[in-house]
Amino acid sequence: MEKQTIYMGADHGGWALKEALEDYLNVKGYKVVDMGNQDLVKDDDYPEFGYAVAKRVVTDEGSHGIVICGNAQGICIVANKVKGARAATGFDEQVAKTSRTDDNANVLCLPGNHIKMEEAKKIVDMWLSTEFSKADRHIRRLNKVTEIENQEYGNP
Repeated sequence: MEKQTIYMGADHGGWALKEALEDYLNVKGYKVVDMGNQDLVKDDDYPEFGYAVAKRVVTDEGSHGIVICGNAQGICIVANKVKGARAATGFDEQVAKTSRTDDNANVLCLPGNHIKMEEAKKIVDMWLSTEFSKADRHIRRLNKVTEIENQEYGNP
C-alpha cells in the first residue's frame, strides 16, 4: 500500500527540523513535498509556508501536512485560516495522538525551537499512525466547526 503524501513547510525557526524530518519520512516511504522554505533565510515569514501547506492538504484528499515555526503558534494560526484545514500543535505524543483521534487534524504544527529531533520523530510517527476515531461526539463537534467555518460575516 502506498503511503500518503506529506506536505511540509517551515520558516527559519523550524527549517532545520523540517529538513531532518523530510529525510526521516522519505526513508519511511512517505511521499514528501517541500513547500518551503527551500533554504535557511533568517528573516523569512511563516505565513507563506503555513498557507501553502494547508492549501495543498485541503485540495489533496488523504494527504497531511506538517508545518514548523519557532513556537508552532503563528504557523498554526495561518494554517487554520484555510477553509478545511484543521491544524493542531503537537508538542508531545499524546497531544498529537488526540489531535487525530478527537479532532481529525490534517496539519501538524511543531515548535522548532522547543523540541529535539528524536522527540519530533516520535510525535510525527504517533500523529501519522493515528486514525480519527469517528466517535459520534467528535463528529458532532467537527460538524459544528464546519458550520462556523461556513458562516458569512456581515457588518455587526
